[in-house]
Amino acid sequence: MNLQQAFDIVRGDVVAFIGGGGKTSTLLNLGHELAEAGWRVTATTTTQIEADQLQLFPHAITLAKGAVAISSALNQHRFVFLHDEIRDNHVYGPPTDYISRLLDSVDSDVLLIEADNARGLPLKAPYDHEPVIPPETSLVVPIASLSVLGQVLDEDHVYNAQAIVERYGFGVGARVKSPWVAQVLRDEELGLRGVPDKARVIALLNQAPAQGYLRGRARLIARLVLRSQRVQGVAIGSVRSANPISEVQRSIGAIVLAAGMSKRMGQHKILMPWTSHKTIIEQIIEQLVLAHVDNITVVTGHRAGEVRKLATRMGVDVVHNANYQTGEMLSSLKAGLEAMPAHISAAMVVLGDQPRIQPRVINQVMMAYAEGKGKIVAPSFQMRRGHPILIDRRFWSEILSLPDDGAPRDVINKHSDQIAYINVDTDSVLHDVDTPEDYNQERWRAGLGD
Repeated sequence: MNLQQAFDIVRGDVVAFIGGGGKTSTLLNLGHELAEAGWRVTATTTTQIEADQLQLFPHAITLAKGAVAISSALNQHRFVFLHDEIRDNHVYGPPTDYISRLLDSVDSDVLLIEADNARGLPLKAPYDHEPVIPPETSLVVPIASLSVLGQVLDEDHVYNAQAIVERYGFGVGARVKSPWVAQVLRDEELGLRGVPDKARVIALLNQAPAQGYLRGRARLIARLVLRSQRVQGVAIGSVRSANPISEVQRSIGAIVLAAGMSKRMGQHKILMPWTSHKTIIEQIIEQLVLAHVDNITVVTGHRAGEVRKLATRMGVDVVHNANYQTGEMLSSLKAGLEAMPAHISAAMVVLGDQPRIQPRVINQVMMAYAEGKGKIVAPSFQMRRGHPILIDRRFWSEILSLPDDGAPRDVINKHSDQIAYINVDTDSVLHDVDTPEDYNQERWRAGLGD
């Protein structure tokens, strides 16, 4: 995917790049990408860049030329670097208190800011005066390069390595490990220092290959970074390649719909035994845990106390649907969506009576979302849509606004152009348990029946 898609750039954004290992390349590539799409792009720095780097931009102009001249340059070049002065072979940008005036006077669609300096090193811990992020910033992109892995933790390989040593007690001269990179990136005093409260944060792990060992290392780092609820996503890729981003890892939740009354079953089906040691609901929760879903919320209704006891014992969240008797599936889904933490980017709708759900299918759905294949992702077996269905947060408000007689499929089908269907090799995505016959059949399919 491209950088605009990975970072969710919209017109009006003020984007600050911080950290080390690719800030200038990322800014340049994003600027060219947006300009080619017809955007008017301005860029600047709140620190300094080398004077010869000006040649990398289609056009550079001093702020002293004024708004009319800058607008004319944007008309001609689409992508313009704005600076204050050049001295001692360094280009200086405007002071941070000038940024608001710049936004009011210059008619660009987006402002890109190099807000940090790392001397070209792949990982950075800031000094007290760094980074310099304007308060108007709407998106901050902390960057680290995977080339730092295995490098010596010293000032020759890591910017301000001493700060990392002092904060975490890592040995001076030790080789940099994957979890260390994650710790730095998600640390409010290091990788996230100075980020404005209202700015969203999407980190970038640069110089990650499309496949192989380092791609796996990058994915591990991303999952560790996402333990900070301040970070909305972690992009993985190599910004100088034709397709710069391979995937964007985000925090994903699962809403387990377990509120039904099981009228056709004759007893509460989710509490029925699946194995000698687990009920159906426990089996489903276990598969979600094995798939490393970030947040699991079980929606209760009928026999809520018993379901809650089992769910909380397994360490997952529970919310009760007070309207379960009359509200159908929609009321439970609404209860689950409203209970999702703010940092969750998408939620999977999981049926509480689908015990053959498999971690590998869950991971296929989540990976398709990470790779940008769709904002709604559904498994498909022999051209039939199944569950779990993943739904991006942008569609939640439409679901929450549905009338009582509506259904989630009304929103899903409305956005059919956003759906990615993932072909799977198991019919488990299609079958749930509604009747005693279904129960026996599913156990037989799972190899548990007589």
